Amino acid sequence: MLRAVTRANEADRVGLCAECVHGRRIESDRGAVFWLCELATTDAGFPKYPRLPVIECEGFERDREGFGTTDEYGD
Repeated sequence: MLRAVTRANEADRVGLCAECVHGRRIESDRGAVFWLCELATTDAGFPKYPRLPVIECEGFERDREGFGTTDEYGD
């Protein structure tokens, strides 16, 4: 239950990126969390690390899995 509440709180703070197929949650070794927009790799019109919360985005595509992919620095 706590995990579900935490995910909902993060989704509220992050906005659309948390539910987008192009959004990727990145956590550093020190626990800092960033959201990467993978559209930025092919389209300069999208910021690599968008200012949060993202409330509208032309590239938004809902992720059927639910929450952005997680990655960690320093692996």
